[in-house]
Amino acid sequence: MSVTIPEPPARQTVSDRQVPFALQIAAAWSWRLMIVGIAAAALYWMLAKISLIVISIMIAALLAGLMSPVVYFLRRNRIHAGIATAITEVGLIAAVVGLLALVGQQLTAGFSSLSDQVVEGWNQIVAMLNNLPIDLGADKIDQYISQLVTTLQDNSSSILNGVASVGSTAADIGTGMVIVLFTLIFFLMEGEKIWLFIVKLFPRNARRAVNGAGRRGWKSLVSYVRVQVFVAAVDAVGIGLSAFFLGVPLALPLGVLVFLGSFIPVVGALLTGAIAVLLALVANGLVNALIMLAMVLVVQQIESNILQPLVMGKAVALHPLAVVIVVVAGSMLYGIVGALFAVPVLAVVNTVIRYLAGREWEHDPDIREEEFLYPHEQRRREKKAIAEKVKERLERIKEAEKADEDALEAINNGAQK
Repeated sequence: MSVTIPEPPARQTVSDRQVPFALQIAAAWSWRLMIVGIAAAALYWMLAKISLIVISIMIAALLAGLMSPVVYFLRRNRIHAGIATAITEVGLIAAVVGLLALVGQQLTAGFSSLSDQVVEGWNQIVAMLNNLPIDLGADKIDQYISQLVTTLQDNSSSILNGVASVGSTAADIGTGMVIVLFTLIFFLMEGEKIWLFIVKLFPRNARRAVNGAGRRGWKSLVSYVRVQVFVAAVDAVGIGLSAFFLGVPLALPLGVLVFLGSFIPVVGALLTGAIAVLLALVANGLVNALIMLAMVLVVQQIESNILQPLVMGKAVALHPLAVVIVVVAGSMLYGIVGALFAVPVLAVVNTVIRYLAGREWEHDPDIREEEFLYPHEQRRREKKAIAEKVKERLERIKEAEKADEDALEAINNGAQK
């Protein structure tokens, strides 16, 4: 029977004994946290330098979460993964291009009649302001317009610099679109294979936890994207149809704008709805604008009180207050991009932390260490592996026959000499 003798505690110096134990612990934590903070700052600096690539990859991940069911449906119907990915991505591009063409046609046709409506609506607004008890008549409005023109003239150099930067911004957008489409191909076709490669970079005893947490976070992201598309569609249909029936010009472009804006939770649809109200005010007058405002508020109430708690709450398990805070913080730090990605990033982080804190990977049956394949895909891969083995064996036989021929030729040459 062996007896384990505990190691003696580290001997403290006189200076250590003079420092309170709690302060020693705090100091030990402090320098470790400082190193972690420096590493995090370095990582943040590096990602900021390649922000275009990072944002493009994140957009591709959102699109992959939205389009992956289409790829799985095609694969389930015995279509090769590469062909299924090509069909899905071409369909996405065609849908976006067709929608943009339709919106452009609506804008071109609507602006001709909109100009007359704007002039008439502006005259109505001026007449209404003239009837107010405060002095906001035509003279005051002309004065404000003159001040605005003067301000624009004084800041013309800044405006020109901004216009000059549009070229570089357009180039960045084009580059980002190419990266998104290229990345989306591999996310749809080999996304799970890429993830399993990343998992294998971790220590062996941590791979199951990382694998399970990543898969659970991905499910949360996919749920968020699908639910957000549904909520955005409800907002767009509600506000777009209201604008159409109220005779507000450019109803279809407004609906598309509301759909895109709704991907910024809480505030996106509200801001785009305000544009619809403003357009109704300028084009159709105050009464029409008030009705449009009422319809926007009704749609917002449906989203806030029905869709967000029942649908979005189940998908991402986030409190509405947390959603508002992260959207505002993201917009303050990174503008529109921050507001767009704040909620999905928080949803993934929240899911991963809950998963790891609960040690759910220990009893998670959904963790796969191999790529998911349908039965017919598995048989196809097995046949391909058999064909490769047969080909390899035939090549070895040919190499052996060639070696025998070379040896026989060498023997014959030696005999002749």
